[in-house]
Amino acid sequence: MSDEHLPGSYGGDNDKLSPASKLECKICWYVYDPSAGDDCWQIPPGTAFTQLPEHWSCPQCQGRKQDFLMIGEPHD
Repeated sequence: MSDEHLPGSYGGDNDKLSPASKLECKICWYVYDPSAGDDCWQIPPGTAFTQLPEHWSCPQCQGRKQDFLMIGEPHD
């Protein structure tokens, strides 16, 4: 992806993630956990980050999806 993103950023690259990957908002530190989903956006539990709609944003601060940071090791 683009060098405009911070190291460790999702940056829109779905190949970096597994279905169970958790990601953290770089602004407010909200963690998207696929096993929990997102009540604010009515995203059901079991929804991978890669399956979130393109217009999805952080439910706490409206941070952009592509700016979320990967937690742990990237998917190989």
